[in-house]
Amino acid sequence: MQPPVWTPPVELSPAEQQIIKRIKRAKLFIFLRQHRQTLFDDAFQQELATMYKDVPEGQPPIPPAQLGVATILQTYTGVSDDELIEATTMDRRWQLVLDCLDVDTPPFSKPTLIAFRKRLIATQMDRRLLERTVEVAAATKAFGSRNLRAALDSSPLWGAGRVEDTYNLLGHALRKALGVIGRQQGWGLAEVAAASGAGLVGGSSLKAALDLDWDDPVAHDQALTLVLDALSQFEHWLDRQPEVVAAQPQVLTTLAAAEQIRDQDVVTSERGTPTLRDGVASDRRISLEDSQMRHGRKSRSQLIDGYKRHVLRDLDSRLVTAVGITPANVPEATVTDSISLDLHVQGLRLRELHIDRAYLSSKLVREREEDLDISCRAWPVRQGDHFAKTAFVLDWERYEIGCPDGVVIPFTLGGNVQFPAERCCGCRLRERCTTSKTGRSVSIHPDERLLQELRERQLSTAGRARLRERVAVEHSLAHIGQWQGDRARYRGERKNLFDLRRTAVVHNLHVIARAPTFANAA
Repeated sequence: MQPPVWTPPVELSPAEQQIIKRIKRAKLFIFLRQHRQTLFDDAFQQELATMYKDVPEGQPPIPPAQLGVATILQTYTGVSDDELIEATTMDRRWQLVLDCLDVDTPPFSKPTLIAFRKRLIATQMDRRLLERTVEVAAATKAFGSRNLRAALDSSPLWGAGRVEDTYNLLGHALRKALGVIGRQQGWGLAEVAAASGAGLVGGSSLKAALDLDWDDPVAHDQALTLVLDALSQFEHWLDRQPEVVAAQPQVLTTLAAAEQIRDQDVVTSERGTPTLRDGVASDRRISLEDSQMRHGRKSRSQLIDGYKRHVLRDLDSRLVTAVGITPANVPEATVTDSISLDLHVQGLRLRELHIDRAYLSSKLVREREEDLDISCRAWPVRQGDHFAKTAFVLDWERYEIGCPDGVVIPFTLGGNVQFPAERCCGCRLRERCTTSKTGRSVSIHPDERLLQELRERQLSTAGRARLRERVAVEHSLAHIGQWQGDRARYRGERKNLFDLRRTAVVHNLHVIARAPTFANAA
């Protein structure tokens, strides 16, 4: 059945007025009580209703607007699903917003809440919820032009999955597969491990079962051989048990994870024995529970095990208009494809983009429209004993480059300019320019003209002041980090994107609440 429209009262009852008077800090409860029907108006509720099948059987679903409000409050307060359900009967602030004062039973169940979250993700309605906050802001004149002056930045989001070394990843995968079979067959873990030839992982601790001196370098390869033998024995045993695979096909998924870990981390030594790879494999899996977590860096000194969250903030309205999640090992620039899509869906267009250098290689910059103004610190020019690149003059009309001694030759973007060796050898400025026998060379970046403009801009006071505008997005990232935390709530990129989007909703609602239209109403 299609869900009903949620029509809670607009006017405050005497009991609600007393509750509001006692709320001193968590002001979003008050804002949502007063403006829940503005955020979830009839048109938006009809959109949310499309997530449900229109069938004649069954109980009427809970109004999605009510579940939507609960979802926003969950990230605002940082509670779990169980704590959320508990709060609906024990916390009068939650009851105030959800229109269920003094109830003895929750207005909805935990499975209903989880199913609603899955529907939001499957239909991209979590993105639509973020868009809705921008629409509400536009109605209050807090959000003006659809041409944005925006800033984009990222911060680390540590994964929720446990990060393990190769031995424990393999053992964990085997133990998980054995546990599935044991539950299906009615066996204990040790029993099914012994039957399959993988008795090594039948105990509570793999390292205890190995019982090796880990200070001895030989022990590492010895341990790896024993774990790989257990994996091989299990693979052969499973091949002889087709009925087990038919009854529990998820065993193959777990086995595939173990094989992935083996292939990425194990190589054959010169002696022909298995050994751990020297260095980290490209796109290495680091967690069994979350297959999308990765090792990465935010900077040279800051390591990340998990993801990076990206936030695009409108510098004029302070609203977050789009967000993104990427694995930690992926360059920041890759997120701009999804950011561009989100802006396109909303009918928003960038006229200024304030970024750091990590985004300079993005499509958003490389394939920008002519009137898009990029603000960023340029990559520093290498300085040494010889003339820097900035000592050479680029003629953008003729696409020619001139050296300090006046020699002019053509250049192409993304190429390498080589000045004639015979001219350089007899040049009066040679000692200050190059020691190469083949002559001075200068690399030309594919977006060299932009980099030149950025270098010139940051030499002026006004240009440096403009660069500092990007700091505003760091403030938004800090606020979002306060609500979402530094560690992911969920496993997997898509679920964490959902969590980031609803956290951006909380951020935007705080911005809207300060707008004169709503502030005066409060």
